[in-house]
Amino acid sequence: MCAAVLSLEAITLGLTTPVMITMSDIRPAVALSVGLGLAAACILLAGMLRKESAYFLGHLIQVAAVLLGLVVPVMWALGAIFALLWATAYGLGRKIEREREAAFADFDRRRESGA
Repeated sequence: MCAAVLSLEAITLGLTTPVMITMSDIRPAVALSVGLGLAAACILLAGMLRKESAYFLGHLIQVAAVLLGLVVPVMWALGAIFALLWATAYGLGRKIEREREAAFADFDRRRESGA
């Protein structure tokens, strides 16, 4: 679920680039590096989510997306929405992992006891 959130967020962050160029006083080179850099980071992180460190970086991406609201005001809302989606996906993913581990442990216990 987190990979899906990051993939959709990559599109949104990439589309902030032309908005930053046309509606802000930001130089195009800076807008391109920030917008496309964050979008590329989302795509890379979506593929790296097997490692725990990638989730930490995903949290940082959420902070950066919200703080992009300093330049593109609509990102206050969009960044908050994606942060909420990220937090929900992260929390549900952790819950599913815990329940899966418990189910496997219970299965192993039953198999060993011969039940």
